[in-house]
Amino acid sequence: MVLKYLALTSLIVLYSLMFIGGYVSSAGLGLTCPDWPLCPSGLFPTEQYLIEWTHRTVAATAGALIITTAVSCWFTKNSNKHIKLTGLLAGIFVITQITLGALVIDLKLQALLVAIHLGIGILLFAMVLLTTLFAFRLEKTTIQTKL
Repeated sequence: MVLKYLALTSLIVLYSLMFIGGYVSSAGLGLTCPDWPLCPSGLFPTEQYLIEWTHRTVAATAGALIITTAVSCWFTKNSNKHIKLTGLLAGIFVITQITLGALVIDLKLQALLVAIHLGIGILLFAMVLLTTLFAFRLEKTTIQTKL
């Protein structure tokens, strides 16, 4: 039961992250905050860094949720091989995304890395979506009683 809502929350936060990331990219704000993981203003942003800081904060939240969901897939009693696989892939992809996000900033938005970051993001979304769908299809354990 908890896995269903954990996976759904991960999916919603990830979708929000992709929306914010698209805005950051299309508005040309990718290097607004040139340091990684924190902006030059430190833990709390000034107005100048607010949009990029929001993207990074939502990314950290999504990462934590996705990794928690991936681990939960392996420890949930009714889990099958499909949800374990998609959960594992989501965990691998989110770690890859974090690494790529840092490289994209450090290498000043190198076009190939930005494209790979987008592609892995789409794969990550697909795995989180599948994990959520599989979580909602897990059979409930029934308790049989004799009358």
